[in-house]
Amino acid sequence: MQRKTKIKICGIFREEDVAAINEAKPDFIGFIIGFPKSHRNITPEKARHFREMTDPDILTVGVFVDAPAEFAAELANTGVINIIQLHGHEDEEYISRLRSLTNAQIWKSFIIKDKEDVSSAMRSSADKILLDAGLGSGRTFDHSLLKDIKRDYILAGGLNESNLPDVISQLHPWAADISSGCETNKLKDKNKILRVAACRR
Repeated sequence: MQRKTKIKICGIFREEDVAAINEAKPDFIGFIIGFPKSHRNITPEKARHFREMTDPDILTVGVFVDAPAEFAAELANTGVINIIQLHGHEDEEYISRLRSLTNAQIWKSFIIKDKEDVSSAMRSSADKILLDAGLGSGRTFDHSLLKDIKRDYILAGGLNESNLPDVISQLHPWAADISSGCETNKLKDKNKILRVAACRR
């Protein structure tokens, strides 16, 4: 029996979106923390508030872009987030440093353009790798590059309610990460969140 692909809905930055997440019950909720270049960015204080609002069965993921390791580790160690997702230029030395500061699970994102990018991702010491087309680009990449991948991965980039069922049935990723695919005019859309979360069933 094929396992169900887990669903992560990322880039939550409003209280009403947390309420929609609680209703949809995906596996993970993602907060972009300390990255003001993103319109989805939130402060650590808001992340803590959202954590308190979130159904405890839903794991929280903090997304960081080239942030100090201590900053990410503190949010994990104080229970604001369950998982640290690295979305910048963090290297193996950074991951090792982070592991010395926290026991939280670490995910590392990779932009996939060719087979060498896939090979680099597979060599990562992160607990899980996230394969993406770019930083919140809303675009997909050539999924045929993944046919020989030998470890669990999280698929991101251009996923939405229309293409997600086919992607899951063809690739069976460990998890799918959706952000802009749950939005209308750059704001999270409750109905899209509900439909995307239902794709794992």
